[in-house]
Amino acid sequence: MAFDEARFGLINWHRRRYCPAGFRPPWIMRRAYKWTYLYAAVDPTSGESFCAYLPGMDGGCLEAFLKHLGEAYAEHHLLVVLDGAPSHRSEGISYPENVSLLRLPSYSPELNPVERWFQEFRRALSNRSFESVGLLQEALTQVLEPYWEEHARLQRLTGFSWWVEAISML
Repeated sequence: MAFDEARFGLINWHRRRYCPAGFRPPWIMRRAYKWTYLYAAVDPTSGESFCAYLPGMDGGCLEAFLKHLGEAYAEHHLLVVLDGAPSHRSEGISYPENVSLLRLPSYSPELNPVERWFQEFRRALSNRSFESVGLLQEALTQVLEPYWEEHARLQRLTGFSWWVEAISML
């Protein structure tokens, strides 16, 4: 499974907007520094995913996520592919017995299929303002639901050909 986490906050992203010639598009601005972190593990070959909202990006949150991931897939031994973020390299993390880690090379986010999924979230939530982190999480969950209901959609998005070939050779 490919794993990564992303920060989503009340400060929104801007994308191009349509406006008639001669007018500036109105931008919705909200300056509040509150965030939530979406931890996501994806199997690009099947389109299955496991996600959780956690309050930060540190070793404790990663340990909690991996614990829940290991419990959800207790019958399987998982190989989790992740990047080299400082929280992923923490020495104090205890990993579940059915989870093994494989680190990606430094500075190579394009190799992680989860990054492609996060781009879709940011695209769907751009130019929107949220009053609270709870409302942001609800909107993010609505964006996640179609991928949970239709695994083929996530499989098409994250199933890089080289990834699928490597898994099929195992």
